[in-house]
Amino acid sequence: MSKINYLLFGGSGFIGHHLTNLIKEKELIPYVFDIEEPITKDSFFETVDVREDIKTTYQPFKNDIIFNLAAVHRTPGHPSNEYFETNLLGAENVCNYASKHKISTIVFTSSIATYGTYEAQKSEDTIPRPDIPYGISKLTAEYIHKLWQQEDPENRRLIIVRPGVVFGEFEKGNFTRLINSISKNRFFYPGRKDTIKACIYVKDLVNIVFQMTEKEKDGVSTYNLTYQPAPSIKKICTVISNNGKLFAPKIKLPSVVLLIISKMIYSITKKESIHPDRVKKLMISNNINGTKLNSRYTLKYGLESGISDWMKDTGFKEKKVIY
Repeated sequence: MSKINYLLFGGSGFIGHHLTNLIKEKELIPYVFDIEEPITKDSFFETVDVREDIKTTYQPFKNDIIFNLAAVHRTPGHPSNEYFETNLLGAENVCNYASKHKISTIVFTSSIATYGTYEAQKSEDTIPRPDIPYGISKLTAEYIHKLWQQEDPENRRLIIVRPGVVFGEFEKGNFTRLINSISKNRFFYPGRKDTIKACIYVKDLVNIVFQMTEKEKDGVSTYNLTYQPAPSIKKICTVISNNGKLFAPKIKLPSVVLLIISKMIYSITKKESIHPDRVKKLMISNNINGTKLNSRYTLKYGLESGISDWMKDTGFKEKKVIY
């Protein structure tokens, strides 16, 4: 068998950084293609816009493996058309690139947003009901990848992963804001304490998707990437407080009060972190079932060890802040 290299489309960001590091730790070669330079500066990098026909100076081997991480994903935060332009054209162009170079494996990072926003638990067998442009674009991108696989079903392998909320170094999202708010005693439970927040530590995520390239058979495999059972917001806050030796939040504010405050502040500052739609999301469970993943793969960290490892990586206990 010829050599295997790993091609990371959209590999410059948070998940791509950790996946790049893992591949290099295994003394293998990651090739990063993105419109922005990667966090990991010492990797092979080539500027590629997945919204256009993909051409690379790197000449792939047919046994190479593609990780399609390219996406417009922060929501709210973009006009609706941007989700569709990048996520759909990106899926089509990455699949065309794979076909052109006879690459037979694609790992596509989708999203739990494909299920829609409602309280009931969702498994891989749940019929998707996306209700925001991001979720609709990701589900459509899944179908584009499936069409690629069906063109040669006996020889092509498609692995679709739907991560919960991913946390870890360089995340700069919900978990980062949560940890920093708790450290400053500024976090209040948004309306309830039992909201389920399916999540996974980024190092667990990249370990698992790499293992999948070694273990999954030809065909289409779909996995929710989240810990099982998915933790409540109270559980997450308790783990953060214990690891950081912080005071655990106890105060719960009525949802109506939070929404009024967020609308007032957002109207003045226009900061996406306090967008009313983002505040609403905090009050609704993203209750994702991770039984399939956890029954077939061993996750190294888990919630408690993952948060502890993240705090150690960033020197949180000395700085009392995560950037």
